[in-house]
Parts: sequence; C-alpha cells; structure tokens
Amino acid sequence: MADIFDAYALADAWDEMFERPGEVRTAYEPVLAALQPIEPAELRFRADQMARAFTDRGVTYAFAGEERPWPLDLVPRILDALEWDLIQRGVAQRVRALEAYLADAYGPCRAFEDGVVPWRLLLNSPHFHRAAHGVEPPGGCASGTSPGSRTPSRRPPRTTRSA
Repeated sequence: MADIFDAYALADAWDEMFERPGEVRTAYEPVLAALQPIEPAELRFRADQMARAFTDRGVTYAFAGEERPWPLDLVPRILDALEWDLIQRGVAQRVRALEAYLADAYGPCRAFEDGVVPWRLLLNSPHFHRAAHGVEPPGGCASGTSPGSRTPSRRPPRTTRSA
C-alpha cells in the first residue's frame, strides 16, 4: 500500500500539516498516522458519504440558487497551544471592544457626541434599535462572537499587542 502523501507536493503557501516536504508538523503526527493506512479512494468515498449525510440532514448552504452540503474537511485542523492562546486572546479582545461599543451606542453615546463615530452610522443602521436605547442587557453581555480566521497565507494573524 502506498502512502497517500508520497506524491503530495507542497504549494508555495502555508500548509497546515507539513512544515516542508516529508516533514509533518508535530501536532499533526497522530493525524498522519491515522491517515496513512487509508487508500485515496477510501478517503474520497468517506468525503462523499459525509457530503450526502449533510445534504440529507439539511446541513447545507445556498450558493447561486443551489443547495450545497456544508464544506467540512475530513482532516481536522489542529491548533497547538500557542495558536489557541493567540485566538483566545484575540477573540476576548474583540468581544471587549464590541461590548464597549454597544454599551456606548445604547447608553451615553460618547463616541458619537465626540465625533469619533458619525451619528449617521448609528441612526441609519438597520441593526440599531432605538427602543433599546438605555436598556442594559442581562449580565451586561449584548454580543456573540465567531471563531477567528487565518490570513490569505493561511497563517494565524500575528499581533504584538496583548489582549
């Protein structure tokens, strides 16, 4: 049985699994060990099965009027502790900033009064609800958040500031 990665050529871009040809990143060693015994045809079959299961269960999105299964890679993305810490701190920082903005927009409006943010952005926003002005959300939390992303080079964004 041939190793499915024998003919794998690294692109001139970030690769999640390989540092360089034939050199797997430490965090991906268990993933590589699990994938190596699987034939490429079997991986394609499993990916097709997953797509069918998603479609059958309505885990889809619409694009150009066509329902498509939600894309999910069979190979998990592994985040090491350093990456996870960076993401966690970045998300926490952004949530604090968003919460401060919402508290101001629905409270004293200092950023608007001081001209930092134009009033028209707030007052013309379909997401601003005037009736909620002055209302403090339970627990003080008015927002939700989503996972971070990667840069076009697929590297996690780097920052020199702490959260």
